[in-house]
Amino acid sequence: MSEQQPAAVAATYFDALAQGDVPGAMALLAPEVVWHQPGANQFSGDHVGVDGVGRLLGGMMEASQGTFQLQVTGTAMINGELVAVPVRFSGSRDGATMDMSGVDLLTIRGGKIAKVHLFSEDGAAEDAFWG
Repeated sequence: MSEQQPAAVAATYFDALAQGDVPGAMALLAPEVVWHQPGANQFSGDHVGVDGVGRLLGGMMEASQGTFQLQVTGTAMINGELVAVPVRFSGSRDGATMDMSGVDLLTIRGGKIAKVHLFSEDGAAEDAFWG
């Protein structure tokens, strides 16, 4: 697999998210995807499969009262099947706000996202926001 293929998959995934095309983004996940959500909050831990990730993202949208947003803030960095993407994510709910930088690390195999590892600049603040 060329390095361009993982980059193209990642770009298509983030473009779909930016356009609010959740089904398009979800279609890029491998059926057995493993999403590693960091921290010590209600969403932390491993979420397995497209349905598991869908429940996670739906829960985050519900908890943030539909305000959760993710924006790519820099150039994707490629290392074989790994694609690291600098992001900024934010949301608000019941007077609480979250706005911070992070990195989404995608493992792309066979044209699909097989693993997702997320990193945030302030894990304690993210935990406090999500509860």
